[in-house]
Amino acid sequence: MKSISSLALNLNKREKIAVSGAVLFLLVFVISRFIVTPVFEKRRALQNLVSEKEDVLLDMQLLRADYLAVQEQMTLSRQGIGRRAPDFTLFSFLDHLAGNTGLKDHIAYMKPSASVKEDSGLKISRVELKLQDITMKDLSDYLFQVETSDNMVIVRRLSITKTGKDSGLVTCVLQVETFAS
Repeated sequence: MKSISSLALNLNKREKIAVSGAVLFLLVFVISRFIVTPVFEKRRALQNLVSEKEDVLLDMQLLRADYLAVQEQMTLSRQGIGRRAPDFTLFSFLDHLAGNTGLKDHIAYMKPSASVKEDSGLKISRVELKLQDITMKDLSDYLFQVETSDNMVIVRRLSITKTGKDSGLVTCVLQVETFAS
């Protein structure tokens, strides 16, 4: 049996170049297929993973900012509710404002009610109020005092109907709410 080294010696120059080229080609193929390509594929996969994680991080930062804004709003709301008089009721507040603005005689009815928000468990105090035969100026003055009070009161609904043809008077139904303490 002839050894490989003796076979290599018996090859002419052209055959030695062809065999060397084939060996070099196989070596480059094996290195690229089993070393270089997996490294680049792994690098690409890691870059995709980093990009996905950066997106998740950005979403988390946005959610955190939203959460902190809601927390701050809750703190401000609690402070506003805490500043109200201990005996504050929405009904008496609206009645008092109607007296201050001269609309007490125009109140047709005031219907108080209360409910609990299902998603938060907060108690909401609500009053439906009907004012008859008032001017738009009187109504806007009343609404301004309701909305700008420090008692955390909002007008949830407002329905205005013109009374008569040329009288300039209106009838309105307001639904006013606040969080009960």
